[in-house]
Amino acid sequence: MKFRVNGIMNDSIVDGPGLRLAVFVQGCGHGCLGCHNPQTHDPQGGREMDTADVLKLVKENPLLDGLTLSGGEPFEQAEACLVMAREAKARGLNVWIYSGYTYEALKKSKESAVQGLLDTCDVLVDGPFVLPQRSLELDFRGSANQRLVDLKESGKQGQAVLWQRVRW
Repeated sequence: MKFRVNGIMNDSIVDGPGLRLAVFVQGCGHGCLGCHNPQTHDPQGGREMDTADVLKLVKENPLLDGLTLSGGEPFEQAEACLVMAREAKARGLNVWIYSGYTYEALKKSKESAVQGLLDTCDVLVDGPFVLPQRSLELDFRGSANQRLVDLKESGKQGQAVLWQRVRW
């Protein structure tokens, strides 16, 4: 399936726990002031890519712990992101997805691909980036309003449940 991508980072250690393949989709309508990836905003920017090419990268790296879908706004290309998320899960990887939308707003969506992503992914980093709440001390997010939502537990409990990092 074709989609627009801004870039791909192999072996990321900052877009979720462990070694990850991070896919930065192109296009974002949020326009957050101070966004870390403003080059991803234009939906016509970046380049066209096929999800099969991304999945080939996943298959070629046996050291990966997970796939991260970021952007841009992954939910603006939910169908392509769902294809990648399902294949990554089938390979035993965990899947994180970043969004400027909140969990609650996404749960209200009538789009089947959006609901599919919420059912398939493990963690949603939700909410817009808010410049006055920016912090470099937060795990895997840029501003204090953003949450790390455990999607499996949230689905079971019917409300947002925060992901807790296991510390040894």
